[in-house]
Amino acid sequence: MRVMLNGLAAELADDATVAELVARHAASPKGVAVAVNAEVVPKSAWPQHHLADGDRVEMLKAAQGG
Repeated sequence: MRVMLNGLAAELADDATVAELVARHAASPKGVAVAVNAEVVPKSAWPQHHLADGDRVEMLKAAQGG
């Protein structure tokens, strides 16, 4: 299936979850936030939240600084 990840097309397995997406595209899940179709997905729900073809996913990593 194809989803839009941070505005770019990404190919995933048909039954992919948010947890699998994060594992594939982030060095570490620490400090990562994910929204699917403009709805924040709590980290505790990542393993059960299956993605669908055409979903729009935003994955953000918290940054330190000042």
